[in-house]
Amino acid sequence: MRILFTGGGSGGHFYPIISIVEELSVLAKEKKLLPPELFFMSPDPYDKGLLFEHGIEYRKNTAGRLRRNPGPLSLIKNFFDIFRMGWGVLTAVWQVYRLYPDVVFGKGAYGSFPALLAAKLLHIPVVIHESDTVPGRVNKWAGKFAERIALSYKEAAKYFAENKIAYTGQPIRKDIAIPIASGAREFLKLEEKTPVILVLCGSQGSELINDVILGGLKQLVEKYQIIHQTGKTHIEEAKATASAILYNSPFKERYKPFDYLGPLAQRMAAGVASVVVSRAGSTVFEIAAWAIPALIVPITKSNGDHQRQNAFAYARAGACEVIEEANFSSNILLSEVDRILSSPEEQQRMRQAAKAFYKPNAARLVAEEILKIALSHEIEK
Repeated sequence: MRILFTGGGSGGHFYPIISIVEELSVLAKEKKLLPPELFFMSPDPYDKGLLFEHGIEYRKNTAGRLRRNPGPLSLIKNFFDIFRMGWGVLTAVWQVYRLYPDVVFGKGAYGSFPALLAAKLLHIPVVIHESDTVPGRVNKWAGKFAERIALSYKEAAKYFAENKIAYTGQPIRKDIAIPIASGAREFLKLEEKTPVILVLCGSQGSELINDVILGGLKQLVEKYQIIHQTGKTHIEEAKATASAILYNSPFKERYKPFDYLGPLAQRMAAGVASVVVSRAGSTVFEIAAWAIPALIVPITKSNGDHQRQNAFAYARAGACEVIEEANFSSNILLSEVDRILSSPEEQQRMRQAAKAFYKPNAARLVAEEILKIALSHEIEK
């Protein structure tokens, strides 16, 4: 049995695939099946170590993206990406034909288009998962021929045929979903009783969130400790700015900047955090798994306005407060953190809402569907 995974080049597309692979391994053992052969096709492997660790063979392809920005540079890039996409489709058809998997699982984004089109042309069953309230263009298109469509948000159901969808929630890796409190303050060099704000800007970072945190840093560290994931391209600037701002502050050790938080550090940060500040991508589901009150700052101009829709869907569940980019300032941030952390009742309400929102068996539900379709296709072959 062969299963081909494909997705775009971000952690939001890659890590759910890893969580599904983990569950496939468990299911194969439970059902006494031979371990499936697993493949990942994308323009970039994202994390070669994790692919190797989970026995997933990488297959490189090329893919182009269609930019909606009408500027001259975007038009030029779109022109050349038409040829990249064409070549990517041709090579994907050949590669997928040679592999001839029993099912292709698509996580969305432009990087998944060639493999999904190849599967359609070769009549190979397709399963997709949509992480946002508003699906991207590739998943909207793939949803027309996919056999099953798994959703993280109920709000996305209106974009797909009712008889194909399943509200599974977001698959999350086991090594991320469970916070670690024991030893976390020692590991992260945090004070014992001072509340912690965890700021997650992702691997690419968020210039806006970084600027707001640094702009109010002197006031924030008077009351709180800050674990600040700045993104790899922003870390040196954040360190230099914070050093200048907190030069004479007796609380300068309360600011802890990181370019990236690995699984262990992230779980420990979640284990001690009192509130999280984040964008509205797939990190929302990790925050829900941790059951931590959150302040969500969605990107104003995201594809299909999906970040705002994600944020307000999570807010309707009662697990977060949404701050629009236009309103996000150091004063507003400090005021909202003060409000939440001064009310144990509010914190408990948000934690309970997060627990209700989180679907801990999401990865298993998706894995079961993939396995069922793969087995039926294998029998047909």
